[in-house]
Amino acid sequence: MITSYNLEFCDIEVYTNYTIARIHEGIIMTPEKLKVFIKLIDIHFKNKPFVYISHRTNSFSINPSIHLESSKIPNLVGFAVVSDDPLQKMQFKLERSFFKKEFKYFETLQEALHWKDEILEKLVD
Repeated sequence: MITSYNLEFCDIEVYTNYTIARIHEGIIMTPEKLKVFIKLIDIHFKNKPFVYISHRTNSFSINPSIHLESSKIPNLVGFAVVSDDPLQKMQFKLERSFFKKEFKYFETLQEALHWKDEILEKLVD
């Protein structure tokens, strides 16, 4: 891990080519909160491809249209949702229609990390 951030609404771990975010319990994710994340991306991934992993260990709300904005991040090449909660899987299906890049659901973090490696390897080939 390069660094971690404990923000008001989430904890983010930053690695060489990906991030893992855990949104806090009861938070409502909005485009304003996305702007904070974009500032961190500019610091750590300036012009470098990366994958975002949403490790959904808590219950929170998300405005699915936030993915219309996150799709515009040029170096964000994939978005993984990790949860074993059936409600999160249903939420993922709704969110997927708003995100215009690689967007996958996994029940374990290890599966998401493997997928992240596959996506980033495709960029090198």
